[in-house]
Amino acid sequence: MTESQRPSGEYPMYPSYGNGDAAYPPPPSYRPAQPIATGPGTTVWPGGGGADGHSGGGGDDGYGDFHGLPQPAPQPPARGRRRVGRPVALLTAVAVAAAVVGGVTATAIGQFTDSGSSGSGTSSAVSGTTVSQSSAGTVAGVAQAVSPTIVEIGASSNAGQSTGSGVIITSDGEIVTNNHVIAGASTIKVTLSTGKTYTAKVVGTDAAKDLALIKLEGASGLKTATLGDSSSLKVGDQVVAIGSPEGLTGTVTSGIVSALDRDVTVAKDSNSGQGQQGGGRSDWPFEFGGQQFNGDTGNSTTTYKAIQTDASLNPGNSGGALINMNGEIIGINSAMYSASSSDGSNSAGAGSVGLGFAIPVNTLKADLDTLRSGNSS
Repeated sequence: MTESQRPSGEYPMYPSYGNGDAAYPPPPSYRPAQPIATGPGTTVWPGGGGADGHSGGGGDDGYGDFHGLPQPAPQPPARGRRRVGRPVALLTAVAVAAAVVGGVTATAIGQFTDSGSSGSGTSSAVSGTTVSQSSAGTVAGVAQAVSPTIVEIGASSNAGQSTGSGVIITSDGEIVTNNHVIAGASTIKVTLSTGKTYTAKVVGTDAAKDLALIKLEGASGLKTATLGDSSSLKVGDQVVAIGSPEGLTGTVTSGIVSALDRDVTVAKDSNSGQGQQGGGRSDWPFEFGGQQFNGDTGNSTTTYKAIQTDASLNPGNSGGALINMNGEIIGINSAMYSASSSDGSNSAGAGSVGLGFAIPVNTLKADLDTLRSGNSS
């Protein structure tokens, strides 16, 4: 079938029956609104009055004669926008505050951890030593770092040959040892850890503290030991001893600090020296707690406050180093107890029984200027 197309806005024509009010369908009570042509392609329908007879008077909703036009979408009130903005502003403030607090906390933690690690430093070596960070606190690390600074001392005198140890404290060859190791010596030979040998001369001695300072002839560029602080020692601290017992250069033993401030009495003169004599071993005589060990100390003695250690010490360790786990010298080994000497048995079966003593390094540091001045006592 054929469709009839009607132009937009055109009303259909109904057939009428009758005239006036009797007509069917009845005519409208108002004239239908006619479109207003405003231009090509645009048609405006005026609002005029509605079917209810209103023409924009009282009760005007603000749109006047444009009731027939599409109405704009209602806008949310400004108050609503402010209400929505408040939570957003609050969340933003909370986020900013959290960022500030987090930054301050991170900075504080960083400063705390930096200060907490300052003791070992930020470099690859422990402060004041050459012990590598990875080996810090180990016997192997201490031995590797400090062994090159420990020497073997051979002293010849009319009484025979004495063997002991010493610690290099300056690069040009100043060496600290025990007085009883070099007392009365006419010739002193020093062997480094490398095997190189030097002749040494006595600079100064202090028999009352059993300390001596010797100096190598023609030495330079030597590796030196770091002198620590013996006042910071505590009973139970780990320690390492390095020396040349029985002529075995660079022997390393370890133990702990067994006690502090022990009163130890040793002989002052060379006739009662505790070094290894004539290729054999002496009895290392000393007194402790009112008893004599390793023989008679004689009439000429001296008493000092000592560090007691269970690190193995044997003849030849005298003058060697007692070292903390940072690689710092905290004592000069000076005396040890030999069980064989107390019962008169053969020395071949003797050895360390875990009772050794060392002169605190602070005693050495206080006496160093006197020793360097060449004074002997």
